[in-house]
Amino acid sequence: MAQIENGFAHAPATITLGDRVVCRLGYGAMRLPGKDVWGEPDDPAIARAVLRRAVEIGINLIDTAWYYGPLVANRLIAEALHPYPSDLVIATKLGGKRLPDKSWASAARPEELRRGCEADLRTLRLDQIHMVHLRFVPTSGVPFRESLDALIALKAEGKVRHLALSNVSARLVEDALARTPIVAVQNMFNVSGGRGPLARLAQAEVDAPEAVLELCAAHGIAFLPFFPLAVGSLREGHSALDDIARRQGASAAQIALAWLLARSPVMLPIPGTGSVAHLEENWAARQITLSPADVDAIGRAAAE
Repeated sequence: MAQIENGFAHAPATITLGDRVVCRLGYGAMRLPGKDVWGEPDDPAIARAVLRRAVEIGINLIDTAWYYGPLVANRLIAEALHPYPSDLVIATKLGGKRLPDKSWASAARPEELRRGCEADLRTLRLDQIHMVHLRFVPTSGVPFRESLDALIALKAEGKVRHLALSNVSARLVEDALARTPIVAVQNMFNVSGGRGPLARLAQAEVDAPEAVLELCAAHGIAFLPFFPLAVGSLREGHSALDDIARRQGASAAQIALAWLLARSPVMLPIPGTGSVAHLEENWAARQITLSPADVDAIGRAAAE
């Protein structure tokens, strides 16, 4: 059995984001607002309880965005946790927005990025955002460097402490690194191999997920997989996940998270949930030991 480090069966237990060290399992706030990530949740008190419990059990990275709600997730975070614990890192994303019909759209022009940053600062009650991801959408019509330079300017003004990227290719990561330090990349990566209905929400034509992950590992950059629990496509066509879950006495979702943690030391999953019970189940996944054979079997199934 693998040695468990601070509750993590697959070391390391922590990872560095710029000048802060965080636990290698965070929380994504996308599930806090109502249905379709729009409006108020059915019970805001439960949403606030999830956030408080996340901090209580040891999670010290929360990933959010002003356009979750819009503004609902940020407000709930501030209501539940402000003034924030000294070790808590709140990361946000810029480059997107919501339209009145609840659809998602690009907001990558410099003035849009600045407005989004100001909205995050205001609603989260922060003077500086520790980490901001630039979410890249090729169809936006805005050159990547133009958007990146806008975030570099926000960093120079002290509004942002560290820059990160989202939905990008390895080439864009290398392009960004030539211009500024990058502390994290947030791309789709899960046991379903990026297949299924959720994959259609990832608009960028990016490299295979492994290529970006390997580049991040080479540079010591944290890799935050979004939609980390997209287990449906894999389970429909393959038995590896369920077989291992039965053997471990765990849920398929827990095995999916354990696989991500075992896959790379720079992997930093940020599963989201609106339930305290599911939050605690996700947190327990860090204690699950997967053998190299288990990791390979799930990986092969995801690649088929």
